[in-house]
Amino acid sequence: MNREIVLDIHGTSDFVREHELDALETQVLSAHEKLHRYEGPGREYLGWLGWPMHCGQEEMKQIVRVADWVRKKAEVFVVIGIGGSYLGSRSALELLGHSYYNEMPREKRGGPQIYFAGCNLSATNLGHLFDLIKDKEVVINVISKSGTTLEPALAFRFFRNMLENRFGKKYARERIIATTGEKGALRELARQEGYETFTVPGDIGGRYSVLTAVGLLPVAVAGIDITAIIAGARHGCKLYDEDRPAHNPAYRYAALRQLLYRKGKVVEILAAYEPSFNLFTEWWKQLFGESEGKDLKGIFPAGVNFTTDLHSLGQFIQDGYRNLFLTTLWLDKPPLDQDIPLLEEDVDGLNFLAGKTMHHVNDKACAGTIMAHSAGGVPNMKIIIPEMTPRYYGQLVYFFEKACAISGYLLGVNPFDQPGVEAYKNNMFSLLQNSD
Repeated sequence: MNREIVLDIHGTSDFVREHELDALETQVLSAHEKLHRYEGPGREYLGWLGWPMHCGQEEMKQIVRVADWVRKKAEVFVVIGIGGSYLGSRSALELLGHSYYNEMPREKRGGPQIYFAGCNLSATNLGHLFDLIKDKEVVINVISKSGTTLEPALAFRFFRNMLENRFGKKYARERIIATTGEKGALRELARQEGYETFTVPGDIGGRYSVLTAVGLLPVAVAGIDITAIIAGARHGCKLYDEDRPAHNPAYRYAALRQLLYRKGKVVEILAAYEPSFNLFTEWWKQLFGESEGKDLKGIFPAGVNFTTDLHSLGQFIQDGYRNLFLTTLWLDKPPLDQDIPLLEEDVDGLNFLAGKTMHHVNDKACAGTIMAHSAGGVPNMKIIIPEMTPRYYGQLVYFFEKACAISGYLLGVNPFDQPGVEAYKNNMFSLLQNSD
């Protein structure tokens, strides 16, 4: 029998009392009803809510079919996108794949190298990628709901130009896959050129789109089981549907965040003890930062990788300004473990650890850090994932999506728009249009 993802809140007991959680229950119930009755702000972007339960089998088959073709055809697969158009898939690749996937021989990978572009405006970064792939068989997946977002649109120009110069327009179009909205510039171009296309659902925002073709196609190209990811998210739909925080860990997490926020804890640090969580942390930062940071409100989302960052930011977290709390992602069973060897000379004085595993040491580092931070005035929550499989990945994504929606409603904001993003875009385009 599969174990469930567990929320451990013992590290908050000195900061939040059970009666405070009980008092918040009416507000959580109201947020739940707004969400599930499609009555709250941003209700036009709730397609993600039931997506795992009814995502189309035909589209899943198309994703698998196209991914299989890419795996056979391409030496390099380039994903062009920014924000939610790449963070979800990249997080899945890092969590579910080999740490050095691109450096592995082709026969071990079973598919192409996978690179990401269009997520910055650096000519150097783009040029170095071109140097790396210029003589290889390349297939690209351009992801943009509108087709006009500056960073991916510019990157796509370069890659499309490269492919058309190398192969001609007829053969270049066979190497371009567009994941885009039902309308827009990229949809129109894809129709004219005859690109293979996938649709970004109009009622799902970018940061909630990882479980659609946006995230699933690159993951399938890496040979990861996307049907298991959806199965895990579907399980999450059922688990996190209860309206009471006592019986719903996603809601309990959301409620605790809000209670800590009301007590002046305005920064949440997501900590993980495996480097493979780094891009998941980036996805989480976008999910919560873009959803909650508005109307002069919000918890600032930050991330650290322990134990690495204990040797840098650990000092600030332990002894700095007390306006923060930690949420730790803990992987109960890592993909690999190593026994610590016995050394005859014992120069480092660590022979007392011989025979124990690296994961055992990591576990004690985690426990000791949580103890120290709690004693130092930093509340801690811990999310325990039994192991990192596609199924647990899908469940974890849905856990945070559901928690974020409820947390946003508890905060009193629309968790599904991003007016601040539009403000900088308008300024940027105005400056570009009026520059020499």
